[in-house]
Amino acid sequence: MQSIYYERARDAADALRLAQQDGARFIGGGTNLLDLMKGDVEHPLRLVDITHAGLDRIEELPGGGLRIGAGVRNADAARHAVVRQHYPLLAQAMLSGASAQLRNMATMGGNLMQRTRCPYFTDTAFGHCNKRQPGSGCDALQGFQRMHAILGASPACVAVNPSDMSVALAALDAVVLLRGRQGDREVALRDFHRLPGDTPQHETVLQPGELIVAIDLPPSRMARHSHYLKLRDRASYAFALVSVAAALDMDGGIVREARIALGGVAHKPWRRPEAEAILQGHPLDDAQCRAAAQRLLEGARPLEGNRFKVELAQRAIVRALRIAGEGA
Repeated sequence: MQSIYYERARDAADALRLAQQDGARFIGGGTNLLDLMKGDVEHPLRLVDITHAGLDRIEELPGGGLRIGAGVRNADAARHAVVRQHYPLLAQAMLSGASAQLRNMATMGGNLMQRTRCPYFTDTAFGHCNKRQPGSGCDALQGFQRMHAILGASPACVAVNPSDMSVALAALDAVVLLRGRQGDREVALRDFHRLPGDTPQHETVLQPGELIVAIDLPPSRMARHSHYLKLRDRASYAFALVSVAAALDMDGGIVREARIALGGVAHKPWRRPEAEAILQGHPLDDAQCRAAAQRLLEGARPLEGNRFKVELAQRAIVRALRIAGEGA
């Protein structure tokens, strides 16, 4: 049996100090990491608990916008008054994910870091997974492919990012605040997760020992015209086959700005500004919505087992945009 050391960080600086030791991993709610440890997928030598590190505050920013600490529980963020009023898209996305019990434990930073639910990754009975054992291959390419990627995949990995929250944050132009030995830096949420390429084991741009401290949301004029649509095999506690975060700034019936992000289709939340630009300056009719959907899905390369996702995503985009356009 492998020994695991547990240490509780007093603050962010203490967490960074403790994380410099070999085999250290940060832990918040533990809703993903502990499962992977029990499944023999993850093997940390030391757990650095950051739940008491002062990262659990939600603060309005002086110039507008909102800062949500990495340690804030998903349930607390989803029911926060400012989130519900100004960022309802985020609240909808988080309330559609997991169960109430898990949302009460899961943290904002942990949600960003959750790993794929591809069964060929989470079940070690499957011997070939480039995420789990780099260079071993990808059993999903010849396996059950219903949940897998249609965009941005590679011969090394066809897994998808499981987070609902990240899809909404991508559509809201959120920024992730990071702290490490070299100081602080900011990364746009849309750039935080990586496509698999030849190194699918590297899922984010986090550097070794770097800590997520908060997520910043810029001021938004899209609260009234936003919608999160999640299509899944059952009504609760299921990951998305396809999800759409749609946010619009409307002037009467004309779209001034649009944001569209897809989940369940790629290794990261999927956005294309050129697809959003198709809607700008035009009425929100079915023809414009379909054109934006086709552009967003351009280059899709489905597998034999998930070809249905292309049309499903096209229809979902149109539906989410029309619901968003009708207003809350």
